[in-house]
Amino acid sequence: MTATDPALTALSQGWCALSLLHGRIEAHIERALESGHRLSVREFSLLDVLSRQHDGPGGHLQMKQVADAVVLSQSATTRLVTRLEDRGLLTRYLCATDRRGIYTDVTEAGLRLLDEARPTNDTALREALDEAALNPELAPFVRVLEGPAVPA
Repeated sequence: MTATDPALTALSQGWCALSLLHGRIEAHIERALESGHRLSVREFSLLDVLSRQHDGPGGHLQMKQVADAVVLSQSATTRLVTRLEDRGLLTRYLCATDRRGIYTDVTEAGLRLLDEARPTNDTALREALDEAALNPELAPFVRVLEGPAVPA
């Protein structure tokens, strides 16, 4: 393949369109969450991921797993956890079986905020996708994201 190869050009254009769609969706959700709940998209994502933990084997995530889930470096995730802990939305504690392990749990206040923010997130996502579906360059990606209807 050369730089002018049509397949490479199409691939590059597709990547640019996907990146554009992601950026627009994230910006729209960010504005909605920030104005309605004083949460960033990353903070919402972190609370959401951590709220799904449970007691028992495999129930708690290691910081690397959390970082992967919110698509941040471990150091950025640690800073994010610290900010949310300072706001009383998260708490950290030592693992009972491995004193080197530190777990992070969502507090009751964090769960309430997450419950309040979830409809805002969902509405903003729907709005961003509906707007993107009007753009011929982005519409195919929206259709892929929406996928086939899942039976209830």
